[in-house]
Amino acid sequence: MVMTEEMMDAIEKDNMVFLATATEDGTPNVVPIGFARPIDNKTIMIVDNYLNKTRKNLENNPKASLVIRDASKAPYQFKGTVEIIESGKYFDEAVDWATSVMSQLAPKAAVLLNVEEIYSVQPGPDAGSKVD
Repeated sequence: MVMTEEMMDAIEKDNMVFLATATEDGTPNVVPIGFARPIDNKTIMIVDNYLNKTRKNLENNPKASLVIRDASKAPYQFKGTVEIIESGKYFDEAVDWATSVMSQLAPKAAVLLNVEEIYSVQPGPDAGSKVD
């Protein structure tokens, strides 16, 4: 699945997204994330600054879902599989980005959400429909 420019711009410009994960047995967890942006049209980077339950969930069940705070700008839900990166190019980018905004942050990882499915969250008869 490929994100459009509109989708990527909305993620980049919104300063808050919500990331949903679940434990291995299916207990849901949703957290606000202040550092998320697309790195290409198939991948969203999330900076792990304070992820606790979420990080544990992702280590045991790497599936996640993300929506931006202002769904009127991008009424989409992004679902996929994550990869947790603790060193290298993407980790360095995450550290540089987070510390340039708040110098006291010490990111633990870059979490890459590989977008596999996109769904509409636009109110109306097509709500919940998969975007082609």
